[in-house]
Amino acid sequence: MSDSSPLDPEDHKLITLARATRARNGVPEGAAVRDETGRTYVAGTVALDSLSLSALRTAVAMAVASGAESLEAAAVVSSAESAADADRAAVRDLGGPDTPVLLAGPDGTLRSTLTAG
Repeated sequence: MSDSSPLDPEDHKLITLARATRARNGVPEGAAVRDETGRTYVAGTVALDSLSLSALRTAVAMAVASGAESLEAAAVVSSAESAADADRAAVRDLGGPDTPVLLAGPDGTLRSTLTAG
């Protein structure tokens, strides 16, 4: 679903951080999540021989490892048309089913807003 409503400034920040990480690291995806205290965690795709994680799952793992107890929102910047089910599941595990997942294209344009479901 496409979303033409104006973005909350904090959600726009998540997309900006995710986009910058994607570009800076030269990875297929960049992601950012915001925890219950407003802290953000940013990550790119991890592609090692022994470990492969999407940017969003990496960002969720960073939040958990840093002591986050919940998520307010998540964003992923990717050329993919949708957020992977496994990515949304990771967000749901920490944030619950109603946590918004923003999907933006490589240019930072919001494509859709989903829930972690």
